[in-house]
Amino acid sequence: MHSPQPLDPSLIREQARAALAEDLGSGDVTAALLPADQQARAELITRESAVLCGRDWFEAVFHALDPAIRIDWEAADGARVAPGQRLCVITGPVRALLTGERTAMNLLQTLSGTATRTRRFADAVAGLPVAVLDTRKTLPGLRLQQKYAVRCGGGTNHRMGLHDAILIKENHILAAGSIAAAVTAAQALQTGLEIIVEVESLAELEQALAAGAPTVLLDNFDNDQLREAVALNAGRARLEASGGVNLETIRAIAETGVDRISVGALTKDVTAVDLSMRLEVA
Repeated sequence: MHSPQPLDPSLIREQARAALAEDLGSGDVTAALLPADQQARAELITRESAVLCGRDWFEAVFHALDPAIRIDWEAADGARVAPGQRLCVITGPVRALLTGERTAMNLLQTLSGTATRTRRFADAVAGLPVAVLDTRKTLPGLRLQQKYAVRCGGGTNHRMGLHDAILIKENHILAAGSIAAAVTAAQALQTGLEIIVEVESLAELEQALAAGAPTVLLDNFDNDQLREAVALNAGRARLEASGGVNLETIRAIAETGVDRISVGALTKDVTAVDLSMRLEVA
């Protein structure tokens, strides 16, 4: 089970409030039909196998409505859960439980979906010395949350955004004039950040290695080309495979000897986990 440290609690509260505001608007007019002092108990159930992720965001939504709401968890972030399994018990004012239900579940089921998909990819390369990385192809507004979910699923985060690594892609190379010129310019910045060069052929790989690129992203190489790249590299740089990666192809890609594989589908092609919240009124 992978259960990394979550984000800053104040940031989680801010994200939960923003998500809640989308749904709440000027107020929950349906919940107002119920007595303000009525208490309730609810059980959260998963209807399918999954990897749980997003407990802190789930809690933050309900606590933004009423800090007295109690949530007793029976599974941790990063845990595999089975169909019909109870994930937690929630108790508190019925109005707050019903108002927060959809927003809290949206966050939990989406992040659990990301963690679950990541776990499948990580399991597919189990036993091989390769890291499964995410990309910047995240759902808008959920970058930090999905990156956390990838870690819960056994994956590794690539750069968080444009600020924490230098990734020199085709258009950067065209604008700079050459791979060597782009790498030289990146080194001159002296940022201390990882420098990654994306290449589309073995010839470009040779140029990147000659320029001293510490990490080279092999874009849409077939498996024979990946094996040639590993041999040509001879351990000089970290090699990352990217493009056309799915659950059927990732094991063979990993067996070529690359160091890491980036998979946009971890965060881009998310299927939310099917969850159900069952209410019992006191």
